[in-house]
Amino acid sequence: MKNLFFIHSIYISLNIKLNNLMKISLPKYLTSLVLLSSICAGCFAQNKPLVPQKVIWQETGTGEVNGYKLVWQDNFDGTQLDETKNWVVEVNGDGGGNAELQYYRRENITVGKEPVTGANCLIITAKKENFSDKTCTSGRLKTISKMSFKHGKIEARIKLPQTANGLWPAFWMMGSDYPTVGWPKCGELDILEMGNANGITRGTQDKYYSTWYHWGESWNGGSYPNWGQDATATSSIQNNFHLFTLIWNAEFIETYVDLDVNPSALPLAHMAINGADVAGNTAHYFHKQFYAIFNLAIGGNFTGIHAINNVTALNAANNYTSNMYVDYVRVYQQGVSDEEYSGPALENTDVREVKASDQFSIYPNPANDHIQIVPTNLPTRVIIVNMAGQEVMSVANATTIDTSALPSGNYLVKIMGNNGQVETHQMTKK
Repeated sequence: MKNLFFIHSIYISLNIKLNNLMKISLPKYLTSLVLLSSICAGCFAQNKPLVPQKVIWQETGTGEVNGYKLVWQDNFDGTQLDETKNWVVEVNGDGGGNAELQYYRRENITVGKEPVTGANCLIITAKKENFSDKTCTSGRLKTISKMSFKHGKIEARIKLPQTANGLWPAFWMMGSDYPTVGWPKCGELDILEMGNANGITRGTQDKYYSTWYHWGESWNGGSYPNWGQDATATSSIQNNFHLFTLIWNAEFIETYVDLDVNPSALPLAHMAINGADVAGNTAHYFHKQFYAIFNLAIGGNFTGIHAINNVTALNAANNYTSNMYVDYVRVYQQGVSDEEYSGPALENTDVREVKASDQFSIYPNPANDHIQIVPTNLPTRVIIVNMAGQEVMSVANATTIDTSALPSGNYLVKIMGNNGQVETHQMTKK
């Protein structure tokens, strides 16, 4: 019995995150104690010190539920950000259009361990330091030109910094046509923001958070249409990791907090987007591909703070630095005809990145019962792969491909030319 209590103490001291521990049933718990007891029996018999083994919990978020399948993710493993496939790092001091104080630097974005849990994370660091003509620095990164999608589910597990006062962390999205049409015509989906002046005024900086959607034909002096909600949690949401989720389909957009822990939770905000496709209506702006953004702003209009000495979140106690940690970000889709995805395929599959040249094209796309390949020369083989990386069709020496048996969804079409070149095109099956 003495040994069992010793094992129990080791079990509890292992690196087990609280929300997962609460999900362990009593039989599983007792089984685990028995397994640990048998493993350690030899150690006690031989009077050897017990070396606890690290328990690794796979954080899955809401995962592949309700027909959703994973199509893209970054788990921020390793030691370097993947700027080849996934991310573009911003370097500028333009204030983000919000009179923000920081200069965004590459050096403020790293990949490493969150010190409490040991989770490997994207780390965005805000610093009080003079750089260029700014009094502080931070980081911002986006998936523009790397990964974008239309309709689906995106979520990120984030540990937020202590925002009081002056820090403004955000997880959000913008329409991929932003470079050509500008803002707010591109549309914006703010999945999570903290640090707002309302929270500062109310003394609830660590509990007050919000989600907002923005659109419209022009800035119009700030009178553009938008919709969103704010909330005040019962306790701080800046001490631990939390899951922030956006669900987006042909009918509506919704945002959630901790949907993995509370799967029946109501959305923080809900907005219909199924109206007429005319300028001014939500349907005109939110049925196209969007890209993801993480940033940690300092000061600015959102916070109501415009001087670095009023940014109390960066202080001597934290060496004038503060970190935002992102454990992972993931995109899921249901494989329905209105969805689109552009970006790298999931790792551990043989699907190549979606990248086409001018040798071949396919139509119609979206497809019904067939696709036609228009070549400058006959392809030697056409392979159709689903978004899980599974080959579902292979046809040799053909330009008309029967797709009638394929379920609705998104696919990659790999076209092999007689010169050995392989092109990959995205196709949607209705």
